[in-house]
Amino acid sequence: MRRREFITILGGTAATWPLAARARQPGMPVIGFLRSFPPDESVTRAVRRGLNQVGYVEGKNITIEIRTAEGRYDRLPNLVADLIERQVAVILALDGPAARAAKAATSTIPIVFLTGVDPVVSGLVASLGRPGGNATGVALVGSEISTKNLDLLCELVPSATTIGVLLNPRNSYHEQYLRAITAAATSGRLKQILSLHVATERDFDDAFANLRQQHAEGVVVTDEPFFTSRRAQLVAAAASYKLPTIYPYREFAEAGGLISYGPSPTDARRQVGIYAGRILKGDKPSDLPVLQPTKFETVLNLKTPKALGLDVPTATLLRADEVIE
Repeated sequence: MRRREFITILGGTAATWPLAARARQPGMPVIGFLRSFPPDESVTRAVRRGLNQVGYVEGKNITIEIRTAEGRYDRLPNLVADLIERQVAVILALDGPAARAAKAATSTIPIVFLTGVDPVVSGLVASLGRPGGNATGVALVGSEISTKNLDLLCELVPSATTIGVLLNPRNSYHEQYLRAITAAATSGRLKQILSLHVATERDFDDAFANLRQQHAEGVVVTDEPFFTSRRAQLVAAAASYKLPTIYPYREFAEAGGLISYGPSPTDARRQVGIYAGRILKGDKPSDLPVLQPTKFETVLNLKTPKALGLDVPTATLLRADEVIE
């Protein structure tokens, strides 16, 4: 059973978001929705919940313009340019690459981002408490999550000396993840970190086959929009090669992955909607502190260790906030 919750500042009510943007109504502010991959229902529902919480409903007092790069990060600058031309009031950038593209394109239109990297290090804001520019949002800090995932994986596989890490080279932030994980590994008993580049669905099998050949004993999947969008294929590849794998979000464990550790992305997405609504009401992004999760959840899928022939340590079972049986 779940015992801890991601702490949020504001709540919301459930709703759904249409897949296509409606026609713009005269006098209504327009919100630009920018994402590297097509958003699934859970993403759109959570963002709209946040907007509803502060009094904004699509078709009633706001219009939505949705733009997705279909996995092509190089398309993001053109998509941002299109939103700017349409005079959007706020840009919601729901992943790191989208946030970076939006920030590079405009210094005046407010941006509310959701990113898995340090927004100060990546240049999105001047500081977490006082962003100081036209951008603010929610920072999940995926590099820190990845280092914790490494620790949990070593707890699950205590004999492991070689661990693989999946990275997407098309995401310019991938080096931040690798540096953090490598630094964490050198402070422990691990002898080797194998970094594998995965940029297409065809790469999943190749990566796991490569890790198996190099005698890797576990895999860390980093916080990457492409991996999340293809979580079913990724989980299937890990199962096929019988490699214990840890993931950044609960959606992976729900899809059959062994274990996940990270904040609740649903609550984070809702916060993005709330911040967008507050900006429409007159708040300035520079005055809205970047939010960070203070609680994290560990989700363990007990079906998977049985298939792997893996004995789950009691400490890991006790640590789990939710166990899928």
